[in-house]
Amino acid sequence: MNPISMVLVVLVAFLAGMEGILDEFQFHQPLVACTLIGLVTGHLTECIILGGTLQLMALGWANIGAAVAPDAALASIASAIILVVGGQGKAGVSTAIATAIPLAVAGLFLTMLVRTISVAIVHRMDTAAEEANFRYVEIWQLVAIALQGLRIAIPAAALLVIPPTAVQNFLASMPAWLTEGMSIGGGMVVAVGYAMVINMMATKEVWPFFAIGFAIAAVSDLTLIALGVIGVAFALIYLTLSESGGSGNGGSANTGDPLGDILNDY
Repeated sequence: MNPISMVLVVLVAFLAGMEGILDEFQFHQPLVACTLIGLVTGHLTECIILGGTLQLMALGWANIGAAVAPDAALASIASAIILVVGGQGKAGVSTAIATAIPLAVAGLFLTMLVRTISVAIVHRMDTAAEEANFRYVEIWQLVAIALQGLRIAIPAAALLVIPPTAVQNFLASMPAWLTEGMSIGGGMVVAVGYAMVINMMATKEVWPFFAIGFAIAAVSDLTLIALGVIGVAFALIYLTLSESGGSGNGGSANTGDPLGDILNDY
């Protein structure tokens, strides 16, 4: 990897780390992060495949209360770098997916470390605010966000320093039972992540759309674009039913089930 690509990879990692907190441009999302890594390194196709697969896992990751979700940014950036440096092409996607899981869990330690440091920064910001020194408040705000970026950029730079031959030899030395097991395990984790999303979204009014989607997906002549159009159409139909549900002349109350409300009106 040439020096310019390495600098761009670290820059993408820095942006992904900051976006894990800012949530403005979504650079921390696996699909976006892996695609950017593939774009700056010339391995766009395999990185998009990796990012799309990891995105299904990350859909079920969310911070709830004091529970912190696995670090999607570190998992995406590090696994993409391992895929690129390993030089295995599309064949290395399964291995990269499997390594993303422990990397995401390991990222929780870095998250806790940065947030612990941020506590001291918040106290300094409070002191500056009491003195009406808002310039210092802004500076410490930028410092805290930069720490979030360094949380991903430093591990990314470390992975780039490791010689490609060392990564290739390590991947090649892995026995077949381990690589196959990691591939199977990675596929199972994707299914579990998607199941978590379904569990959060599951309501009696959306299950019919879910079943219809499975039936339509079995039609081999439909492309992904066609399926996407159908999905958008279903979403618009649902939104229309939501707006008109419970608003008929019958005066029935809106129960939160748009399909049921409309049926009750008749």
